[in-house]
Amino acid sequence: MTSHPFLDHGLTIFKTRLGTPATEGHPALSDSSSLFVTISREACAGATTLGQHLLPLLNAEMAGEGRAWIFLDRNLLTRVLAHDSLPEELEKFLPEERVSEIQAIIGEIVGLHPPLWELEQQVSKGIYQLARLGCVIFAGRAAHLVTRDLPDGFHLRLIAPLEVRIARLQAMQGCDRAAAKKFLEETDRARKRYVLSNFGQDINDPHTYDLVINTEHIPPETAAQLVLQAMRDKVANRALPAHQSRQTQAAS
Repeated sequence: MTSHPFLDHGLTIFKTRLGTPATEGHPALSDSSSLFVTISREACAGATTLGQHLLPLLNAEMAGEGRAWIFLDRNLLTRVLAHDSLPEELEKFLPEERVSEIQAIIGEIVGLHPPLWELEQQVSKGIYQLARLGCVIFAGRAAHLVTRDLPDGFHLRLIAPLEVRIARLQAMQGCDRAAAKKFLEETDRARKRYVLSNFGQDINDPHTYDLVINTEHIPPETAAQLVLQAMRDKVANRALPAHQSRQTQAAS
């Protein structure tokens, strides 16, 4: 499992938050402590880097009293779910592609893991509950669809041309171009298949996001500022009376 200091810090924050009794009901969007962000991404489009740049901005402007934002990528999400009684050995069954049906059946027979649908429901339930707590950035796991009925979310999609992402992966992993290309294409296909099979949606559908950013020419610090401003605008727009909100959208 990849280790990042800010992920370890996020887990510490999360454990502290679990020990704080939740308030009844769900705060209005105008209460920044209820906000959360989901990031859907093409492989190597820069979700983790963006999350690192976005965290301090959100903590400075949109954190609830005594509550810091946390960034949940696949690594930390797995650890969070393990903390919530999901055995850590199940991590290998949490890729974003579905476990093959044959592998799932074999695993259930020999007791390696719970039924596939049960595991997926547990992951989605965990994401949903964390989103209701607010001050969370989710990367992946179709969090934008899991949380689509919650009004306080801001849903982001990161993309970049394949050649750009190949170069990034080569720089990070030191692999050759063919291996990088194969990995990225397989990962993108797996994520698309996961979203389609579990939610009946196209992961590339821009209508399911509030903002789509091409990270080829937009550096992460600029992208983080764009997200922050877009979140400000969404909060302000939601605070307007319904007829004013419609007029603003129509004018644009």
